[in-house]
Amino acid sequence: MAEIAVTTVIEKLMSLVDEEARLLGGIHNQVEDIKIELLYIQAFLKDADAKTDTVDISHGLKTWIQDLRKTAYSMEDLIDEYMLHFANRNQNQNQNPRRWFFGFPGKVARSIQKLKPRHEMASKIRDIKKKIGKLKETGSSYAFITSSVEPESSSSAATAPWHDQRVTSLFIDETEIVGIDPQRNELITQLIEGGNPKRTVISVVGMGGLGKTTLTKKVYDNRRVVGHFDCHAWITVSQLFKMEELIRNMTKKFYQGRKEAVPEGIDTMDEMSLITLIRQYLQDKRYVVVFDDVWKLDFWGFIKYVLPENGKGSRIIITTRNNEVASSCIESSFDFIHKLQPLSPKSSWELFCKKTFQGGCPPELEKFSLDIVKRCGGLPLAIVTIGGLLSRKQNVREWENFSDNLGSELESNSRLQPINTILSLSYHDLPHYLKTCFLYLAIFPEDYTIKCANLTRLWIAEGFVKAKGGVTMEEIAEEFLIELIHRSLIQVSDVDLEGKIKSCHIHDLLREMILKKAEELSFCHVLAGEGPSFDGESRRLSVHNSTNNILDTIDENYSHVRSLFLFNSEMIFTKTLASKLKLVKVLDLKDSPIQSVPEDLGNLFHLKYLSLRNTRVKILPKSIGKLRNLQTLDLKHSLIEELPVEINKLQKLHHILAYNYNFDVEFSSASVKGVHVKEGISSLEDLQKLCFVEANHGADVIIELGKLRELRKLGITKLTRENGQPLCASIGNMNHLKYLSISSSTEDEILDLQHLSDPPPCLSRLELYGRLDKLPDWISELKSLVKLGLWKSRFGHDPMEVLGALPSLLELELLETHGIDQICFEAIGFQKLKVLRMCGLMELKKVKMENGALPQLEELEIGPSSKLEEVPHGICYLRKLKTLSFRDMPKEFKLSLIPGRGRNYGTVEHIPNVFFYQRLSGQHYTVQMAETIQSLLLAAEFFQTEVGQSEICQA
Repeated sequence: MAEIAVTTVIEKLMSLVDEEARLLGGIHNQVEDIKIELLYIQAFLKDADAKTDTVDISHGLKTWIQDLRKTAYSMEDLIDEYMLHFANRNQNQNQNPRRWFFGFPGKVARSIQKLKPRHEMASKIRDIKKKIGKLKETGSSYAFITSSVEPESSSSAATAPWHDQRVTSLFIDETEIVGIDPQRNELITQLIEGGNPKRTVISVVGMGGLGKTTLTKKVYDNRRVVGHFDCHAWITVSQLFKMEELIRNMTKKFYQGRKEAVPEGIDTMDEMSLITLIRQYLQDKRYVVVFDDVWKLDFWGFIKYVLPENGKGSRIIITTRNNEVASSCIESSFDFIHKLQPLSPKSSWELFCKKTFQGGCPPELEKFSLDIVKRCGGLPLAIVTIGGLLSRKQNVREWENFSDNLGSELESNSRLQPINTILSLSYHDLPHYLKTCFLYLAIFPEDYTIKCANLTRLWIAEGFVKAKGGVTMEEIAEEFLIELIHRSLIQVSDVDLEGKIKSCHIHDLLREMILKKAEELSFCHVLAGEGPSFDGESRRLSVHNSTNNILDTIDENYSHVRSLFLFNSEMIFTKTLASKLKLVKVLDLKDSPIQSVPEDLGNLFHLKYLSLRNTRVKILPKSIGKLRNLQTLDLKHSLIEELPVEINKLQKLHHILAYNYNFDVEFSSASVKGVHVKEGISSLEDLQKLCFVEANHGADVIIELGKLRELRKLGITKLTRENGQPLCASIGNMNHLKYLSISSSTEDEILDLQHLSDPPPCLSRLELYGRLDKLPDWISELKSLVKLGLWKSRFGHDPMEVLGALPSLLELELLETHGIDQICFEAIGFQKLKVLRMCGLMELKKVKMENGALPQLEELEIGPSSKLEEVPHGICYLRKLKTLSFRDMPKEFKLSLIPGRGRNYGTVEHIPNVFFYQRLSGQHYTVQMAETIQSLLLAAEFFQTEVGQSEICQA
């Protein structure tokens, strides 16, 4: 991590030297010297940091790296303070030009103001230069820099694990394993059944400690598997391996497994001779080989040429933590990826009790046991290791202490070292740019669901993502996230219909690991509850569940805070905001009870990310126009209704998120509320997201939107008919637009959107709230459209012929659409659609689905439609339909679906889940269609379980 700190400083120094030389005056040369010294040290640090992570290096080198990191931080602070000073001076010049540019007093004041900070900076730079020189001298004297970094033998022997945990996984007794039978049987079937003669690769993927090696070994040792193949080999690959030695080892194991003599001279053969030997040996044999713990993406690309494709039905199993490694092995439809899942809560509890109590859990320990098992997250290694340790603890107080301090126990207890060792391997394998991104997850509370879009914006604001030609930083950040997911370090929580990841989370034990490392490196400090105050050293401060005012804990003389996060915590703004957080880049205050922000917010020159989401703030100060580095302004679900005109000065803004959803108003133009923006918005040419903007304040702002050519997401509210044409003209300029939402000013206001002759080619999501008398012609041209929502339309015809031809459509919503009494889904229509909602179509009498239509449909929702008497004709053709829901349908319609008696029951009996919604007193109630519905209906009870408006509950 010292290398990262130094790299950050070098980049800032380059900017300062190359672009801001006019500010440096006589200290330019000294800054250039520091940059050169740091560049010299930087190359060494990449190797040193890696070895610090993976082996126990000397205490002297560790101290030296820590000192260098602190020195780099000091230089970064100095640069940022210097830039802050000149930013403030320029602001004052702009505000008071006469004071600065006319008259003798102004000239004297300006000269003093210029000389003082330069003198102070020159003095501090001289100190830092001496410090770096001394560090370089020390590094050379003790051979930290010039020689390779090797672990001290005595220290290493004292702390390194005495065995490789993966080796013991090969010898776990069958009686100690829980919950793997279904997965073992599936893999055995893949190995020996199906009659496929082709060489096939089966990849077992999962995070460290999940039991990949254990599962695969049980499959490999199975008698059916052993008898099916002519020869076998198990090879442990790991991160460091030599291909020649791996091939030699594999060759020996094939010979030894068949009790044949290993060829003479094999130990002196070169790589080419070994490959020739093994290919000849295996040419007429059906073989199975396991490559356990593969890390390199190019591993299969080479080893596949070593193992012949002989048409004998040979099998290769690869275990890996990295999904990309597994994907690289897929070369035919027979190759297969098995994603190993964590143990279920039931199996986790069974394994824990078996290991800890050799039976049932004592009642007095059940609470702590359940908490510990939950935090193990279905990880067998953690459950077994912790269970083994706790089996020696009988005192309730000991269990309570362990449960409360699991993080520190993982770090300090030698008996839990296997967990840390296995989990840390994935972290150590990361390139440095991903290490910072992964460590960043330490800011989030335990069990927190992280919104991916927010996370990537934060990474960008922190400077973890560097610009590349041809792609946006947001796209690069998404690639970082996906790579961390593929490496099994981040777990997916939710995806949309396209498969794009919407939210994610991190395993509790991985979080404990990075939390300790982040604090050790002064990367991040977490204040939880009413615990100790901030130490002032860390660059980031995350406050969880605290009622203390965090600003009171920060000393303005020692604070180096670059980022502040509040999670379920309070903060009271005072006039000291800008002095205590003067270098802050990220201010995330979402969900806090603040009602206003101070005027000096604008003095936070370095601020790049500001979130007031779900706060009570009503007004933004005009000083926000001074935040010239701001990239993200998140005002979602706040009380802000108008953006000050000063916002238009912030030309680095990429995201303005300012809207509210009214969940009490269903299917209405009033369900989404935007903000009033002022003329001049066109100056924000880098803007990518603008949601939502009120369009009833004249056409000028609508016209200006056409200059925002980088927009990816645009939301418009309160559109009037006369502004439809200028809006279409503006949208026509947005070639990168992917998401568009438009709502009318009232339900009766016509959405005049026929004038868009050249729609954005990348548009994938379209939502139109308001009166459409005719489906816009340009919708048929949207080849990339994935989701379409139409609310309050008044078509005089069935639009399904046009919509059914959209080649990429996955989700369609028709809500409170008028003028349609019949809908027909033609046989060739909607070939990819997965979700269809037709709600509030009050004139609808008949729905027909031809054989061949909607072949991929999984979810269908209908109602209220009081005139609809029959279930859709042809619904029996929808063989992939999983969920059918009816909303507020008449009693007679429900009676027609009673199992065994209703006239319509036979047409839906193939559907796994059928639900009825009934609205009573503003709430939704659901009953699953089963035998229960019959008794409920007979009792005139149409509801069983009360749930929230947007929830579905199975009775």
